[in-house]
Amino acid sequence: MFTILLTFSDNRAKVSQFMEGHKQWINQGFDDDVFLVAGSLQSNRGGGILAHNTTFEELTARVNADPFVTENIVEAEIIEITPARADERLEFLMA
Repeated sequence: MFTILLTFSDNRAKVSQFMEGHKQWINQGFDDDVFLVAGSLQSNRGGGILAHNTTFEELTARVNADPFVTENIVEAEIIEITPARADERLEFLMA
């Protein structure tokens, strides 16, 4: 399981120019059954995504294809989590 933090950089002014491509990138992540949750970081700092069903290498390639990353609108950080315990609603993450 992974947490992806997309923190705005100094190129933040270009957000509107690449928003549609970023939304398509997010939709593809859900369509591919990789993204579980996507949303905004509070205080308008960027975005966060929970991902699974992928490897670190595959996820890194996917994140690097995000238009916000390629245009340096955000800085991406991928944090890998090895679940040790989960609510039964999230048992699928333990596999």
